[in-house]
Amino acid sequence: MISRRDAIQKLGAAGVAAFMPRIVTAQAPQTPVPARTNPPSVISNPPRDFTPGAQPVTYPDPDIITIDPAFNSLRVGNTPIQRLWTGGLWCEGPAWCGQGRYLVWSDIPNNRQMRWLEEDGRVTVFRQPSGNSNGNTFDHQGRQLSCEHSGRRVVRYEHDGSITVIADSFDGKRLNSPNDVAAHPDGSYWFTDPPFGGSLYEGMPDAPGGPGNPQGRLNARAGQPAGSGVLKRELSSNIYRVDPSGRVDLVIDEKTFGGGGNGITFSPDYKKLYVVSRGVQVFDVGPDNKVSNQKQFADFMIDGIRCGPDGIRTDVHGNLWCSSNAGNNVGYSGATAWSPDGRLLGRIRLPEVCANVCFGGPKRNRLFMAAGQSLFAAYTNTQGSSPG
Repeated sequence: MISRRDAIQKLGAAGVAAFMPRIVTAQAPQTPVPARTNPPSVISNPPRDFTPGAQPVTYPDPDIITIDPAFNSLRVGNTPIQRLWTGGLWCEGPAWCGQGRYLVWSDIPNNRQMRWLEEDGRVTVFRQPSGNSNGNTFDHQGRQLSCEHSGRRVVRYEHDGSITVIADSFDGKRLNSPNDVAAHPDGSYWFTDPPFGGSLYEGMPDAPGGPGNPQGRLNARAGQPAGSGVLKRELSSNIYRVDPSGRVDLVIDEKTFGGGGNGITFSPDYKKLYVVSRGVQVFDVGPDNKVSNQKQFADFMIDGIRCGPDGIRTDVHGNLWCSSNAGNNVGYSGATAWSPDGRLLGRIRLPEVCANVCFGGPKRNRLFMAAGQSLFAAYTNTQGSSPG
């Protein structure tokens, strides 16, 4: 079960108030809902219309905002933010397939993966059921990796159509609900494993007596395949590395990075590891795959507003591009770009909270943003550094 703290970070206070059961709300201290900040819409006036056939915006796009002059070399002056699709419930995990020239992403509550085709913009259901997949990426051999909430595992889709389970346990205990995964050139996979997916909405609750269902009031088997609903959360929210041999190693434990690990990615030279937790934490990665020198990369407070990150990617220059979930602070959700030393460069405003981002397109210069219910994209003057 998602803790109140984690839920607030992910959904914002307004989202928590809408979804938390009344009994919990009544017993917990009341958290004031932050007032909306100006601007009252994602552009000043008139409110922006992303529907097909709407009046085009003027260039430069008013919702692509330069904070530091260095961002001007990364943005394109004559490109708009486009909404490519809408109709999801909670979209995450965009990943670009270079060979197929398509984008895949997860619509977690609907238990499906969606696909956007670059050639004509068609959107189709790619996989359903998807194990309530969350984060997706492609490895250096072009194979798709997916983190499954309800399956409590990381899987790889092979070129012949078969599925390989990359990891489903550690030290004899089942994983929680893998969230995001990053592929390394040495053939290893690094992934986060918080408990966020252990819910009715985004996955499968614990069996009765587990931390996510201590009183056993939730029926974890309802609506699930036969034999499901028998697992209980056993592990902390750790970060793991799957060796090419198949061995699963714990590389960062929950106590070290503060818990709740979410998005994960490498720097272009693979010497740094970024993990979303209390903002973003950055680690040095040694030749022995040991991490050290933990630092907070940024706190993601912008104009006094917390622009909570979820999914992250680096570009070829080492800049970190992050999704932004600012709750009901309209105008601050979308995406942010940061220099390698943690300096805010610019941001992209969206009309919805944004969960994950990735670079794609034939030239890998298009930033795709999986927002709450929609998929957005904007061209940039840089390229993504990871394969997917």
